[in-house]
Amino acid sequence: MAPRVASRPVPDGDAWARSALAQLGRVRGVHRAGLALTEGGGRRLLFAASDRDNEPSVDWCEVDVYEEVPLNHSVRTGEAVLGSLEGLAGRYRAFTERQSPKTSALACLPIVAGGHVHGGYALFYDQPQSFERPQVRELEELGSRLGAGLRRVQRGAPPCSRSLQDQPVPRGAEVATHSVAADPRAVATARHFVLNTLAAWGVDQRSVDIATLCLSELVTNAIMHTDTGCDLRLVLDRGVLTTTVRDGGSTVLVDPSSVPADPLAVHGRGLQIVDALATRWGSELDAVGMSVWFVLEPG
Repeated sequence: MAPRVASRPVPDGDAWARSALAQLGRVRGVHRAGLALTEGGGRRLLFAASDRDNEPSVDWCEVDVYEEVPLNHSVRTGEAVLGSLEGLAGRYRAFTERQSPKTSALACLPIVAGGHVHGGYALFYDQPQSFERPQVRELEELGSRLGAGLRRVQRGAPPCSRSLQDQPVPRGAEVATHSVAADPRAVATARHFVLNTLAAWGVDQRSVDIATLCLSELVTNAIMHTDTGCDLRLVLDRGVLTTTVRDGGSTVLVDPSSVPADPLAVHGRGLQIVDALATRWGSELDAVGMSVWFVLEPG
């Protein structure tokens, strides 16, 4: 099953971020805290830490989600990374060597709401930690509370433009967009657009086949459930392909629990296919429409 990840950080969410960093900093034994939020669903994360100057605005920086550090692993997979700095050195040696001598243990967990991973948080402890089940449960609940607060801010944010052409693109990435009419026959046109674009970019055939299949299912769903058509966007950033379908009429957020268990069910099979084949996928709903995206990693 592909981990579900929400794709866009909150516009004007600095108040939430400062509050989140303050909550994390109050965890007993923690001398530093970090936050990472997904951006665009592909390679980028926005990162902020409690030891930065976050006034009057939060000091975010972009990081590569594929950099081999514990927090990135939690965001990509939805798994917790817990342990002593010494114990984590075998897998994350370059990361552990950069840490302050004050850090004795580390906890990295996903920020989750509505079944989606919206990002993750990191706690740097100055004393050894046992990370027994009660403590881990408290950390998981903290991630859920942060996620619930983040969702409230997202829902209250001004609506973004429907056009995917207005969305930011990573520097140096390949990008292509296409508008799909509200007509079932337009699915074939969208499929050819994906095939031709990815072939021109030199994407491997397996990824082309998966992207075309998943894209076809999402476009079909968008046309079935709205009368506005949809836009699609392909972004190839250092080998990672992110495909987004955005409609202008959905009113219900895609809930991961709604993916049907019955493989013969008609409604929702598109999401089931995406869930089975994509590396990660996610969705977001605003006052203008719905965006659903999926990521394919090389290899």
